[in-house]
Amino acid sequence: MYRTPASNRLHIGIFGKRNTGKSSLINALTGQDTAIVSEVAGTTTDPVYKAMEILPIGPCMLIDTAGIDDEGVLGEERVKRTLVVLRKSDVGLIVVEPDTLIDSFEEDLLKTFRSKKLPFLFIINKFELPGKSAQDYLEKNKLPFIKVSAKLKQGIEELKAKIMEMAPGHWSPIPLVGDIINPKDVVILVCPIDNAMPQGRLILPQVQVMRDCLDNNATALVTKETELLDCLSALKEKPRLVITDSQVFEDVRDILPVDIPLTSFSTVFARHKGDLNVYIQGVYALEKLKDGDEILIAEACTHHVQPEDIGRTKIPSWLLNYTKKELHYEVTAGGDFPDDLSRYKLIISCGGCMVNRAEIMHRIEKARAAGVPITNYGVLMAYLSGILKRVIEPFKGGLVKLDVEM
Repeated sequence: MYRTPASNRLHIGIFGKRNTGKSSLINALTGQDTAIVSEVAGTTTDPVYKAMEILPIGPCMLIDTAGIDDEGVLGEERVKRTLVVLRKSDVGLIVVEPDTLIDSFEEDLLKTFRSKKLPFLFIINKFELPGKSAQDYLEKNKLPFIKVSAKLKQGIEELKAKIMEMAPGHWSPIPLVGDIINPKDVVILVCPIDNAMPQGRLILPQVQVMRDCLDNNATALVTKETELLDCLSALKEKPRLVITDSQVFEDVRDILPVDIPLTSFSTVFARHKGDLNVYIQGVYALEKLKDGDEILIAEACTHHVQPEDIGRTKIPSWLLNYTKKELHYEVTAGGDFPDDLSRYKLIISCGGCMVNRAEIMHRIEKARAAGVPITNYGVLMAYLSGILKRVIEPFKGGLVKLDVEM
């Protein structure tokens, strides 16, 4: 359970005013002293992440946040970080006390969760204390709530059950490849080894796709692009599917017969973590770019920048060769993503393997609201290599029609 990547966990954000017992609730849910508890308001400054498992959902990520009513310059910064947590949450828990006067702080959270269509639940913590203001408000407005006592460890199991009730309808991750392969199929994974690869191991998308093949009783064969032809020759029958790193698209395309389905790890994750339709539509913005246009390269993780970094070096070079335009680039990494997207003519997202789907969908929705086209690494590279149609063919069910023949 503890080895499950954070990106594959149900993210449960815990929000509320200062000193309502959010940290105590985390400790009660996990059965550990994970979060610092104090009578001093504002003890929690940065979000605290705790991995756990809530059966039968499976691995989850509980996120304790700073009080939404934090004050001062530093308090405002803490609230901003709390709102970043909100955008990556799959389920929202809003903690109040019995005598809490629910006002704009909670109401703004409620509006945000409703706008994102995310399931939420109010928790009246410290129910052993006097007061009924919160319950009266919630009952009057027909808002879902549960009463617990983190201190007395009462109502915690009922809360876990409530979370399980909320989650399944919302949190149903799109498969990686399990729905496009069958048991006993042979799937070849092409994993080039270059300076950007971590020493002695594969990268997370490759490992996750390999595991998904095994979970679906298929056979996963791993090779480098330089040994792909030998791998194909060793098989008695054609493989069901070949999945390659996007950076060697052209090498694999030239080796692989056209009757063998081909896609990429980035394309798999574009569907799994984001919206493949949106990415396909967005890539055609390349044809309208002009000199001086600004492009946002949006990475979802932080990593040591290599000399041939894909986002900072390779993509700008490829786009210069393709468009013949002098374009300007901005790169964001990790949790950073601009509030104002209006100046960009195109957003190019990474595969998102290190974050959950809620975070990637938040970025897609922001781009959509700003009217800025967005695509991702895999779709972009397939388009530039002239094989976009072939690469998305394995996922043809429900995809948009290509604007041009590739």
